[in-house]
Amino acid sequence: QALADLAQHCDGCRRCSLGATRQQVVVSRGNPRARLMVIGEGPGAQEDAVGQPFVGRSGQLLDRMLESVGIDSNQDAYVCNIVKCRPPENRKPTALEMAACKPWLEQQIALVDPAVILLAGATAVEGLLGIKGGITKLRGQWRQWDGRWLMPILHPSYLLRNPSKERGSPKWLTWQDLQDVQRRMAQVQAVL
Repeated sequence: QALADLAQHCDGCRRCSLGATRQQVVVSRGNPRARLMVIGEGPGAQEDAVGQPFVGRSGQLLDRMLESVGIDSNQDAYVCNIVKCRPPENRKPTALEMAACKPWLEQQIALVDPAVILLAGATAVEGLLGIKGGITKLRGQWRQWDGRWLMPILHPSYLLRNPSKERGSPKWLTWQDLQDVQRRMAQVQAVL
């Protein structure tokens, strides 16, 4: 019920100007009781039309990559974004927009209570942790935040532009990161 209330509050939110230009608010998809949360940047055109995060080409790639390490994005994960409304022209959300949406994200994290959070792309890292910088330096390195394990990965949209699966390629590195996430998930499950 609390997550349904949160979605309703997000729908009425006008803390920033994005609420005025979106078709609909994009809060989440997946399992609200999952031990894994995936956080992306913000909704694109397809997400804005459908009302769910990661449903376009990037989302389909994310689903396939998670599936390749035995994680079902609808059963084993709760998927959301830093901002809940689509930035015009799919631009990166501004610092002000991310700050306006952060209380919603923090409430989602508290309600879902994931043990592991996957941060997809540099904007997700910046939006949650306030760390600016190249995702290529941050990816693949576990961090701890608020008693949770965080893993930054390359955003699936970047992987769509870099399709090579050769050893050392962005896609190959992301697959290594996701295997690491899967191992961490197994450790977390074993502790429960």
